[in-house]
Amino acid sequence: MSKYVSLGEIMLRLKSPNHERFFQSPAFEATFGGGEANVAVALSNYGLDARFVTALPDNAIGDAAIRELRGFGVDTGAIARCGERVGIYYLEAGANQRPSKVVYDRDHSSICRCSADEFDWDAVFADARWFHITGITPALSESAAALSLESVRQAKSRGVTVSCDFNFRGKLWKYGKSAPEVMTELVKFVDVGIANEEDCQKSLGIEAGVDVHSGMLDTAKYEVLSERVLEAFPDMSAIAITLRESHSADRNGWAACLRDAEGFRLSRHYEITDIIDRVGGGDSFASALIYGLNAYEGQASLEFAVAASCLKHSILGDFNRVSVSEVEALMGGDGSGRVQR
Repeated sequence: MSKYVSLGEIMLRLKSPNHERFFQSPAFEATFGGGEANVAVALSNYGLDARFVTALPDNAIGDAAIRELRGFGVDTGAIARCGERVGIYYLEAGANQRPSKVVYDRDHSSICRCSADEFDWDAVFADARWFHITGITPALSESAAALSLESVRQAKSRGVTVSCDFNFRGKLWKYGKSAPEVMTELVKFVDVGIANEEDCQKSLGIEAGVDVHSGMLDTAKYEVLSERVLEAFPDMSAIAITLRESHSADRNGWAACLRDAEGFRLSRHYEITDIIDRVGGGDSFASALIYGLNAYEGQASLEFAVAASCLKHSILGDFNRVSVSEVEALMGGDGSGRVQR
């Protein structure tokens, strides 16, 4: 079976209980997560042969992260054991008008310190059909940026399709290079781009007058933005952009658009009124788009991605623990939430 490979950092996720503030209770909920790992887990849940590539220390926490991935059926054989620490992120879940808050503790983690030479690229891309990366890893450090660039070069040299979620993270770009400096070079190797409303602007420097803080979205501007991305990167075959209307921490509008050689498509719109956990929502869209582009044609691939991500907002934790049949049920209009007996 062809492999669907992703590369990035898996982190220890420490979340305050329920909707509490940090240290309101002397406890954290400890799980694992991270953009590219979230994609690998979801693809495995959809029945695809997923491989996750990262760097982890050779200690008990690194071992635990690997066990977690294996528990979802993800191939971990190409993970490099190097460096000294697993990255951490702290999450405080927002409610109503109080936003969620993320604090990173990722400096000097294994993937920040390990070079591209630590990886066996033949093993990474053995039987690979698709490779996914994000704009998060190249934001971590100069060596992580070099690793990211080498990974897409290795993928393209083997004829592997490359997708990239641009994923701008302003808190991470602090080692001396700007996001556009790095990302415009990396995206030259990308076949399918994935972004939210600000990633194209802040990661690639491509503007279209989109106001990401208004709460209401003008889809005409996304038509222009998607067109400008494909004009700037002519080797990219498609760009998908998620459309999130943030009314509050608990209530979001959710949709997406896709531009490819066949034109511009807009998905169904979902009103999500009781968000359980929105962290990982973009990753759930990316993984479902990868699945959709390989399983369906035309509009259906976009609708699968939006429906899958809609469902993720109901699931606690980074990982989207849904099946293809559950996503297809929502695509078909079964969104009532009635008990299934």
